[in-house]
Amino acid sequence: MFSIIIPTFNNLDYLKLCIKSIKKNSNFDHEIIPHVNVGTDGTLDFLNSQKINFTFTNYNSGICEGMNKASKKAKFDYILYSHDDFYFCPGWDQILKNEINKIGHNNFYLSGIMMNNGPIKFDCGNEIKTFDENKLLSNYMNVNHYDFQGSTWAPHLIHKELWEKVGGLSEEYFPGTGSDPDLNMKLWNNGVRIFKGLNKCKVYHFGSIVTRKYKNHPTIKTESGSKGGKIFLLKWGITFKFFKKYYLRSDSKYERELSEPKKNLKYYFGFIICKLNYIYLKIFYSKLYRKI
Repeated sequence: MFSIIIPTFNNLDYLKLCIKSIKKNSNFDHEIIPHVNVGTDGTLDFLNSQKINFTFTNYNSGICEGMNKASKKAKFDYILYSHDDFYFCPGWDQILKNEINKIGHNNFYLSGIMMNNGPIKFDCGNEIKTFDENKLLSNYMNVNHYDFQGSTWAPHLIHKELWEKVGGLSEEYFPGTGSDPDLNMKLWNNGVRIFKGLNKCKVYHFGSIVTRKYKNHPTIKTESGSKGGKIFLLKWGITFKFFKKYYLRSDSKYERELSEPKKNLKYYFGFIICKLNYIYLKIFYSKLYRKI
């Protein structure tokens, strides 16, 4: 069914739980392909013992390079991106499959919805040692958001041909911040107008475990701060915020596939602000500009 790509960085306990939840709560037999960054915590031994196919770098390649490497091994038609600290709730894959069948073509970008650290605030523990799996499984169907427009959140699913057409994730966004909206922009420019988050496709998200673990570390970089926003603006000429507001119409209730943005006075005012910021960045961040 799906090739599930999971970048991971010395986060074995959470990766084990993520894989366990996929195997326990899926309706279909999916392919799981982690990309292991460094893997000095026993991740490599675990994956080999479970006969799980994976890719590996002995350095922190970040999300984008890891996703791109692992996706080359995908044997199924649909690629799903997952964090390693997700717990997949029952029936998540059937919801996505039903939506694919409903759409009737492959020109889309779909996502599930995150609980706890995401739009649905429901606390079953912020760490694996306090995780209340029974509480989650007893209540996940009763706590809801809505199908939303303009998804850039994981877990997200696209067709393999579309993924390859746009070149996967753009690796200039190392270690990853900004790569999701950048992927959406590439898809938009290739005619995709269905960007939909599905309320019933739920994952529990512990919340950036690796980022928290290595926050302010002198050599290990897991967060890029505002760099991703600068790269996006220099690359596309508009900001994340402008793209999500006027093109993806992010977080509003999903009604239909998107159309071109309404170019009213607010649009043009925001567009001018983007261009002024673009000129500023091009002048004062010349080194960054040359890398894009």
